Amino acid sequence: MERADYRVWQDKFERLRSNKVFETVVIAIILFSALVIGAKTYDEVVPYSGLIDVLDYAITLFFIVELTIRIAAERRFRDFFKNGWNIFDFIIVVGSLIPVDSAESMLLARLLRIFRVLRLVSIVPELRVLMGAFLKALPKMAYVALFMFIIFYIYGAAGSLFFREVNPFYWENVAVAMLTLFRIATFESWTSIMYETMEVYPLSWIYYLSFIFFSAFIFLNMMIGIVLDVMQKESSAFDKEQGVGESADLDAIKDHVAGLHEKMDHLTAHINQLTEQQRKS
Repeated sequence: MERADYRVWQDKFERLRSNKVFETVVIAIILFSALVIGAKTYDEVVPYSGLIDVLDYAITLFFIVELTIRIAAERRFRDFFKNGWNIFDFIIVVGSLIPVDSAESMLLARLLRIFRVLRLVSIVPELRVLMGAFLKALPKMAYVALFMFIIFYIYGAAGSLFFREVNPFYWENVAVAMLTLFRIATFESWTSIMYETMEVYPLSWIYYLSFIFFSAFIFLNMMIGIVLDVMQKESSAFDKEQGVGESADLDAIKDHVAGLHEKMDHLTAHINQLTEQQRKS
């Protein structure tokens, strides 16, 4: 009887966890938590610090209750920790219980409270798709970044060699030159640097324009292409999981065609069997 009662409560928690209204309330509380954290950074709210602390405790209590409901909705307790986002939520919520009174734990507690905003990623499926695409794109982007570093180093060494006497502030050594090139890549007042060197080396514009061509056009588009490719794959996987979109339709068509092939094989085998029986008779 107790086991049956437990399953009844578990089903209730599971329905509550998947309820859209409940998810909307959780998202609203996360956003409200972000506003409370932001309010603490203003001096004008110092007279209301007591009220803000009460709100912070109430938000923490709500997150504990919400996390308890999600854990109780699982068939087994350890199933909750098979999902990486659930582990992330658990660490953030449990970390919010660290008292902020002691000086040693104050920084960690406040930092974990700031990271509560990231719980939106674990709650909203679309944000999980974006985060998943970003994490999967990082390895490929790392190779592009390595290639960028090589180009930056080559241009930095050349810039330091030719332009050091023009302005040591920008071209004193390869490290400083690479920082200058990063500024040029962001188009931050890069023309003033170019015109300064053109007074000594009139053809130095070739150096700047070729570098901008590599950094702003080639590398940037490579990064965008990698992200778009991974995003498309992640979106297709998400559509398959949700059973919507073209990917899900294609899977359904493939399953239907596979079923037809299987039926055709059975029918062909049955016809061959009847033909063989008729031939023997």
